[in-house]
Amino acid sequence: MKRFYHHEFVVPTEVVDGNGHVNNVAYVQWMQDIAIAHATSVGCTTETQALGATWVARSHQITYLRPAFGGDRLRLTTWVTTLRKARSTRQYKFLRLSDDTVLATGATDWVFVDAVTHRPRTIPASVSGCFELVDAPGDR
Repeated sequence: MKRFYHHEFVVPTEVVDGNGHVNNVAYVQWMQDIAIAHATSVGCTTETQALGATWVARSHQITYLRPAFGGDRLRLTTWVTTLRKARSTRQYKFLRLSDDTVLATGATDWVFVDAVTHRPRTIPASVSGCFELVDAPGDR
């Protein structure tokens, strides 16, 4: 189990918008990408698929603190704070490595659903056991 999952990357210029900084849509994409990477790294994706289920996002929340720019090297960190019935909350932190500045924080409320009917399903122990919960978002 990995409590925290990190991914470092350089911001591509393609995600910079007319305001000269990273477009908000890029943050949501990166949040989804790291959630999938974390789940895959701990065996959750394989187990979820074997059960005929999938995860869907119910809501995203992002707080932008400072802008990111093309060429910035970022570390995105994610962790799971809750697993209850059919839902899970995952937190995120975007850090610019050159000056150790937190650029944004976020959270996604995920729902565990049947892959065919798309109806919520109770998260089984074989899936919830893939993650070690972190009590509070705090400074990661």
